[in-house]
Amino acid sequence: MIINIVRPDDWHLHLRDGELLIDTVNASASSFARALVMPNLLPPLIDIPSLLAYRERLLSALLPENSFYPFMTLYLQEQTKAETFLETKKHNFILGAKLYPANATTHSSAGVQSIKALYPLLDIMQELDLVLQIHGEDTQFDIFEREQAFIENTLTPLIKNFPKLRIVLEHISTQAAVDFVFQAPEHVGATITPQHLLYDRNDLLSNGIKPHLYCLPILKKQEDKKALLRAALSGNPKFFAGTDSAPHAIHHKEAACGCAGTFSAPYAAILYTEIFESHGMLDKLEAFVSKYGALFYRQPLNSERLILKRQPQTVPTMLPLGKHHIVPLKAGEQLSWRIIHDDHSL
Repeated sequence: MIINIVRPDDWHLHLRDGELLIDTVNASASSFARALVMPNLLPPLIDIPSLLAYRERLLSALLPENSFYPFMTLYLQEQTKAETFLETKKHNFILGAKLYPANATTHSSAGVQSIKALYPLLDIMQELDLVLQIHGEDTQFDIFEREQAFIENTLTPLIKNFPKLRIVLEHISTQAAVDFVFQAPEHVGATITPQHLLYDRNDLLSNGIKPHLYCLPILKKQEDKKALLRAALSGNPKFFAGTDSAPHAIHHKEAACGCAGTFSAPYAAILYTEIFESHGMLDKLEAFVSKYGALFYRQPLNSERLILKRQPQTVPTMLPLGKHHIVPLKAGEQLSWRIIHDDHSL
């Protein structure tokens, strides 16, 4: 069996920096044509020069046989200057700004302390038609309740105050988020990751802690996973693919205080395919991974195609990551599909 779809986009991706880029950039480029690259580096990408320099490093890491177009987004702070947003309009690959509540996730210590202090900046973003990407968690609450608390206490009034601001609630993980996005205005969308569609907190915590499934937002209840599946499979264009692939070397994951993040990039397109196939919804796969995100961000669809063949393969137990190694999502497990890069493999 062969599937031929518009080459997918990843609307939420972490690539890190330095020597890691040769592995992370090309892992995504093996299946995704474009990606929205997150700005939470150390130091964070808070201005246009640092954003442009990072993008050049990403492109320099690309192997000759791969094509890949990185979209960029700024790291939003209360101190962000209005002039910075105005300057984004000179670069059509800068799509908006990312809101990290302070200390909500990896490298977010420089994040936002007061959402209301951002309101003048959000007004400018609304005028310039820039997209606000949000890590939607309120860290004052229990880790399993943070997303719902953020939606109720922060996101609801924000949408009311900025009725034209395009917003993406990133990596949603709860039924509350699904229900909210379904009823929200059309300019509010959400990305859904493979890990939140595949696993729940029982997978993370039962019969021993699985550090390579630890991510933020943390995996939730089985009922939440089912709600996310309903959203992804619904054919509603508000929901689209964003892997939140977030690489950490093995020694940073398998540690007393392990880092949050799963590395799905090398096989994410296949994982989405298997999820849709297992629910009899392969006919809706292309829209979710290749079309809805581009439409939300007002980008043309990719002209390239991705061909997947039903042919088993086993995910390696580890992959190179700079001088170290990383454990990918589904490590050591068998997948039913593989990506075919030329007609001779059909």
